[in-house]
Amino acid sequence: MAGSEHKNPGGPGRRIVRLLVILAAIGGLGALVVWGFLAGRGEAALEAERERPLKAPLRVSTDGRGQPVVTLGAATRKQSGIEFTKPEPTQHQDQVRAYGTVLDLDKLVTLDNNYVTAVAQLQSAQAKVVASKAAFERAQALSKDNVTTLAQLQTAEATFGADQAGVATAEAQIRTLKATALHEWGTVIGKAVVEGGPLVTRLIERQSFLLQITLPPGTSIPPPATAMVQFGSSATRHQVQFVSSATQADPKIQGLSFYYVADAASKPLPGMNALAFLSSGSPIEGIEVPSSAVVWWTGRAWVYLRTGADTFTRHEIPTDAAAPGGNFIVPVNSLPQPIPEIVAQGAQTLLSEEFRAQIQVGEDNK
Repeated sequence: MAGSEHKNPGGPGRRIVRLLVILAAIGGLGALVVWGFLAGRGEAALEAERERPLKAPLRVSTDGRGQPVVTLGAATRKQSGIEFTKPEPTQHQDQVRAYGTVLDLDKLVTLDNNYVTAVAQLQSAQAKVVASKAAFERAQALSKDNVTTLAQLQTAEATFGADQAGVATAEAQIRTLKATALHEWGTVIGKAVVEGGPLVTRLIERQSFLLQITLPPGTSIPPPATAMVQFGSSATRHQVQFVSSATQADPKIQGLSFYYVADAASKPLPGMNALAFLSSGSPIEGIEVPSSAVVWWTGRAWVYLRTGADTFTRHEIPTDAAAPGGNFIVPVNSLPQPIPEIVAQGAQTLLSEEFRAQIQVGEDNK
């Protein structure tokens, strides 16, 4: 017994201590694992927060009528290139858009040549009949004195009769050509053909060109004395002068048609298409809105009005009346009074702010 106690001194106590050490080690390891788990979660949350895209500040609110109001400070406006204009009301003439074609005048040239030839033939026939009439009258006088024979008298009479028939034929030809000119080209151009007027001379020599301008179907206005036209794809406008109502309709448009004459300096060519602007009605008071100020949305035209130092509201405008350079004439009564400043450059930026705000609000509501 004594030997056994010497081999395991304090045996149970040492086992207990050993067990406590093992338990402490296990507990420390568990705490370390828990700490590591919690630390990892915190680090992942911070990383996710850092990677989350930053939202731009919301710059769109609504006014008392529920209309969007865009707010942009001076620095943002400068960075976005936003500029304003303060348009002044002036008198503008309402205009109707029409379509024109530069006419090929080969038929007019042929008609004019035929008429000139017929007139010359009539003059020649008239000269002959004067001579043959005098000869016939001399033959009659001499036959009474038995100076000339019956055969000579009959020959003179036949020549005179033939020359009279030649005059009648030439006169009939002229009447036919005159009726053709009036029927095909109207009273103004047709009369110029008959009388050899300067209008036809300028057209034949290509100092001027003839246009047929046709109104849209269902539109009826008195033709103005002058109109503005754009030839082909050019945006340059040229003034043309009214001649008369057209004698034939444009088969492609089926509207009222008028003849206008353009100067050769505007460089039209036969067969060339033209966009025409015809003044209509009484002048209206309006402002000219530059094309750069207009944004298109839902098929309608809008401008941004400056309603405060940093605030802007979208406002719909009519685009029926066009101005040179692609601008628009907007009636004064279609805008708030007094007329505020209009965003002339950068309107698309403001519209983009509205769209971005709609998208951002929609994401926040998910």
